[in-house]
Amino acid sequence: MLDLKFIRENPDAVREAIRVKNVALNLGDLLQRDRDLVALKQRVEAMQTERNANAKLVPRASPEERPALIQRGKDLGEELKALEPELRGAEDALRQLLLRVPNIPLPSVPVGKDDEDNVELRREGTLPSFDFTPLDQVEILEKQGWADFERVARVSGSRSYLLKGEAALLEMAVLMFAMDFLAQRGFTPLSTTALVRRETLVNSGHFPGDEESVYKLGDDDLLLAGTAEVPINSLYAGEQLSYEQLPLTFAGLSAAFRREAGSAGRDVRGLIRVHEFRKVEQYVLCEASQEEGLKWFDKLLANAEGILQALELPYRVLQNCTGDMGAGKVLMYDLETWVPSEAKYRETHSCSYLGDWQARRTGLRYRDEAGKLQYAHTLNNTGIASPRILVPLLENHQQRDGTVRVPAALRPYLGGRAVLGQPVR
Repeated sequence: MLDLKFIRENPDAVREAIRVKNVALNLGDLLQRDRDLVALKQRVEAMQTERNANAKLVPRASPEERPALIQRGKDLGEELKALEPELRGAEDALRQLLLRVPNIPLPSVPVGKDDEDNVELRREGTLPSFDFTPLDQVEILEKQGWADFERVARVSGSRSYLLKGEAALLEMAVLMFAMDFLAQRGFTPLSTTALVRRETLVNSGHFPGDEESVYKLGDDDLLLAGTAEVPINSLYAGEQLSYEQLPLTFAGLSAAFRREAGSAGRDVRGLIRVHEFRKVEQYVLCEASQEEGLKWFDKLLANAEGILQALELPYRVLQNCTGDMGAGKVLMYDLETWVPSEAKYRETHSCSYLGDWQARRTGLRYRDEAGKLQYAHTLNNTGIASPRILVPLLENHQQRDGTVRVPAALRPYLGGRAVLGQPVR
């Protein structure tokens, strides 16, 4: 959410953000509703002032004047009471529009329509060279007996997954490695829930706009979040932190759920795009300074790259264009990891800086060194998401005999094993 005063004073900048981020919002309608609400509040304030002045006249009025003054006070009270629903409705209507106003992207962000317009910044690592015909993720899993897609589909429907044996241990190893990696860099580990109230998704900026992607538990008025960012962002909702408490840095491990509405027919094979998964999310709440925010953006990105490098996976860094960065973000990079069977990079990490856009929705404030209340800046980035990361991990490290080499960084989490699986070729 942007500051309303900023919107009033910078309508052209906001209109441009709406345009380049492809947001369905009429800023003229919002500004008119704002003017109407200001006029309504002025009318209410004028009536309240008159009622208060009228009440002071009653004790000093003559017997002849008093009945009219009393009646006027009653009339004003009834009029004000009648205006209450109109005022609340106008305030709510304006807030709903404000929730849709996108953040202003940094000048360095490329303008584009969708992910096709993202800009590759660099590539890291060496692509594997196989002296045999490599298998894809599903073939590796099935030949090793590490998955059962048919049976789990009968239990949970399509886009479910079930890992068995060493693959299940590998998934847990990857998650624990990511948690340890981030903890060693000062991030507080959290094991958090995916069950959230609707307002937490509003606070994080996923609502309004992303409702179709979220599973809803109607009987309990709860929803299932698609990332630990959602609950972590609301942990300090409405609180006033001290300057000394900042920055807050978390590594949140949680289940994650996404309906993937509208993605039918895309990436349905194996582990690429499943409805339920596990994720380690980096989250930072820092002081209201772009310089500080960009410093943390670089740190989050370096953490994600460090994890991929430790897993010995080739990847590339992309800068997201305006049409692919989300409404609340001022800067966003994706990391895409190489998938040999498809001869392409696939997105495994997203690094986002949101300025104070999220904090204004959530009420995340702190007192700066001068004692003034400020809205904090927030950032988030994937630490690791499984099972998607297992796709490049299995494919890049497969060996001629069908086994999978374990990167050195993961071996302590797998009892020292350097290889998983049995020869099957």
